[in-house]
Amino acid sequence: MAVKPVVLALSRSGEAVAHRVAALLGARVHGREGRVDKADAFFPNALDHARDLFAAGVPVVGVCASGILIRAVAPLLADKMGEPPVVSVSDDGAVVVPLLGGHRGANRLASEIAAGLEAVSAVTTAGDVAMGVALDAPPLGYRLANPGDAKGAMAAMLSGVGVSISGENIFGIADTGGAVELCVSEAPVEGSEARLVYHPQRFALGLGCARNADPEELWALVQEVLAEAGVAPGAVGCVSSIDLKADEPAMNVVAARLGVPLRLFTAAELEAQAVPNPSDVVFSEVGCHGVSEGAALACGDTLVTEKRKTANTTCALSRSAAPITDLPGRARGRLSVVGIGPGQASWRTPEVSRLVAEAEELVGYGLYIDLLGPLAAGKQRSDFPLGGEEARCRYALERAAEGRNVALVCSGDAGIYAMGALVFELLDRGPENEGVSDAAHRVDVVCSPGVSALQGAAARAGAPLGHDFCTISLSDLLTPREDILRRLRAAAEGDFVIAFYNPVSKTRRTLLAEARDILLQHRPADTPVMLASNLGRPEEHVRYRRLEDLQVDEVDMLTVVLIGSSNSRLAHLGEGPRMFTPRGYARKIDGDLAQGRG
Repeated sequence: MAVKPVVLALSRSGEAVAHRVAALLGARVHGREGRVDKADAFFPNALDHARDLFAAGVPVVGVCASGILIRAVAPLLADKMGEPPVVSVSDDGAVVVPLLGGHRGANRLASEIAAGLEAVSAVTTAGDVAMGVALDAPPLGYRLANPGDAKGAMAAMLSGVGVSISGENIFGIADTGGAVELCVSEAPVEGSEARLVYHPQRFALGLGCARNADPEELWALVQEVLAEAGVAPGAVGCVSSIDLKADEPAMNVVAARLGVPLRLFTAAELEAQAVPNPSDVVFSEVGCHGVSEGAALACGDTLVTEKRKTANTTCALSRSAAPITDLPGRARGRLSVVGIGPGQASWRTPEVSRLVAEAEELVGYGLYIDLLGPLAAGKQRSDFPLGGEEARCRYALERAAEGRNVALVCSGDAGIYAMGALVFELLDRGPENEGVSDAAHRVDVVCSPGVSALQGAAARAGAPLGHDFCTISLSDLLTPREDILRRLRAAAEGDFVIAFYNPVSKTRRTLLAEARDILLQHRPADTPVMLASNLGRPEEHVRYRRLEDLQVDEVDMLTVVLIGSSNSRLAHLGEGPRMFTPRGYARKIDGDLAQGRG
């Protein structure tokens, strides 16, 4: 789904304009706490929030001074072709300035806002100033086939060579018969700096295949069909098939290579299409008389190429009168299993922020979704209590199975004592073991790492994980108590630095004390222990203890307990103690000197 812009209101003087802009764009207003009266969500720090949105790929419209937005996103600037639009609007709504993202529609966005506000759009991009258009950002439904040539072509046009139009005039600029050609064509056309080629995406490919068909077999068939029809790959607007093929590798490979979405239809929707080559065999297998032709017709007006077959694949091609911009059918569902870190936005990875921004629905323990702050504003959310882990994962998978883009939100890293493993366990179970639906098995599952509590605690401590370490959960709800004790003894004997997760709860108070006593049999009484509670949150609390002095009552479920090895040390520095575990470099240096390698 396209990510909607977010409008930032930083002061009461610009609040009314922010709401006018949001109404124009169908966007939401995020307001600065204490500075704005009304908003869909509030944030405490403008620089941090704008930076977080930008990193997530969210277009930002700030009703504020341009400098604020520039300072916010400056550390993240890298690839101008991938940066989302950043636009500033003056508090009085008189001036609109596109700052970044000209290659992603910033100038067009600024012009839309300016028209709605009756303001001045201060576009400074050379091509837009001279010609009123960005030639590398064609209208929706058209694709530039040779974007690498756009810079040279625009430079030539700015030097005064003029432009000639071949085919549809999609930019509405004057044809001066110049040396640079803007060619709009459905057919394959060779492009260059003297010819920019644009393809109207009017065509849809309907695909079918046997289960686990070779992607190269289907890709070869697609290329053959397009070549015989004289249609450029860039003129394809979507790939389509029956929903049973949502997870079919061949389908997804073809869609990815063409850079277009895969759209899916039920058997009943495909059966409603009047296909020219119905098959009773296909009907007996999937419930409709034609997959490729039906899917192509479900996306387009007329068939250009009827069903073509290979041993394991089928392909049909349809054409619509206008470019395909309002996609029919549904998408393949996606479940993003994301770890948001300990809680603070600066410890959340840009990839996780992007996946959350793209998601239609957020699923998770309510506190974890709350920690996303304004990034979660306006999204459908389904909160689950602690203890409802299986119901949470099952719900997220089944919602994604309906074609939704769902994010399952976990604290820390989703793959470390969190929901990642349970998602795959449910997918691995058969129907007889209370697994999930067949449709859920066709969901695209994406896992994105987060900063774990272990990493956060180690960073606060110094470098306690400088040598071998392990993690052990002290919760016996899912792991037999004897297994936990066995692992404790092995870790103690192996002299690992140990991070204890789930150290205690209201009803579980003994295992941490038993762990301390086991460890005291193998390492010194003064072994350093770090207790880190509420990491990355305002109430963060870090303290150190000797192993023999570790007390259960000062630990809770929000505390990570780091137990040093026999080699771990506390360095007493000016800012306080820092915990580290030497790797052995001192011994290496001594050995090198002894052997004359110093």
